[in-house]
Amino acid sequence: MKIQEADAKSLLLAHGLPVPPWELARSPAEVRAAAERFFAAGAARVVVKAQVLVGGRGKAGGVKLAGSADEAEAVGAAILGMEIKGITVRKVLVAEAAEIVREYYLGAILDRASRRIVVMASAEGGVEIEEVARTNPGAIHRLATHPFLGLQPWQARQLAYAVGLGGHVRDFVRIAGGLVATMRDRDADLVEVNPLAVVRGAPGPAGQATDQLVCLDAKITLDDSALSRHPDLEAMRDLDEEDPVDVEARSLGINYIHLDGSIGCMVNGAGLAMTTMDLVKRAGGEPANFLDIGGGAKAERVAAAMRLILADPKVQAILVNIFGGITRGDEVAHGLIEARSRQSREVPMVVRIVGTNAEEAARLLREARFETAASLDEAAATAVAIAAGGAMGGAA
Repeated sequence: MKIQEADAKSLLLAHGLPVPPWELARSPAEVRAAAERFFAAGAARVVVKAQVLVGGRGKAGGVKLAGSADEAEAVGAAILGMEIKGITVRKVLVAEAAEIVREYYLGAILDRASRRIVVMASAEGGVEIEEVARTNPGAIHRLATHPFLGLQPWQARQLAYAVGLGGHVRDFVRIAGGLVATMRDRDADLVEVNPLAVVRGAPGPAGQATDQLVCLDAKITLDDSALSRHPDLEAMRDLDEEDPVDVEARSLGINYIHLDGSIGCMVNGAGLAMTTMDLVKRAGGEPANFLDIGGGAKAERVAAAMRLILADPKVQAILVNIFGGITRGDEVAHGLIEARSRQSREVPMVVRIVGTNAEEAARLLREARFETAASLDEAAATAVAIAAGGAMGGAA
């Protein structure tokens, strides 16, 4: 689950990291009011940033500076309501514009290959790190943290010197440690600061400005499976930016992931679902989704799952693969029959049901004139042929 920049910053702030103050605004008037407060506190300019869960906000015109309350209100009016990569901007972040001396990148990710948290840093900050990895991979420095001891200060110091932050090594160590702590405490997959910036601070006692290392942006991705342990984080979910199909699937307790193929898949059990998708690909097709209806699914859930699959206009055929253990085959058959009676469009379906009450399921499906298959290989091949425009065989 991705969370908005403002929410990500609040999690970093909770670990004592240096995050400049900000305010959220949902209307041009609120942008103006927030800007007036920053100007009254001594800001020379403010920045107005679109709050959307995609990258490239600056290039799309979703990040702008303003030197007055009037200009801030106009900028807010321009950004609010605009679309960035298909997402409508409904709120913006308003903050004092920092005088940036140098930008860096710092992130912590869950590396599943090594089963450790890996910390990455680069002197090329303020740009998409994926582009840096593609064009200049040597500019990204990585280190794996210990699974029990976490990030050690000496490791963080090594990273600081590697990216040229030796003059701010103490602050860098604190921030890097805070990213890892945030990741572990919040069950996150990714905690990223881009840019981690050296900014010009207020003049010191000698009248000279002091440079400070601060987190100017924040991106955090949370592990959905761990949200039951963090009800406060679940409340940060931005439903406005989620696909309605994903929202409905989650409310129904159905594990659903949209893909780009044309074969809709309905399966019970994650392992069987992955196998089904593999066999679809081996037969020359592309799965349109991962969908696990879970054990013990009743007819109502089966019908709801079918509705989710049919919401994808790319689906040209549907493959149902059920192994009846806790799940009863006849319950699934009833759900399929009910779902087909309510289909908004005709999409051919191939069904394979084995296990508990499979014979009764087969009888029900034959009477309803469903296409069935005796084996999973046969079911996958038939579904792929249908999607490709091949003729359907007779009902088994």
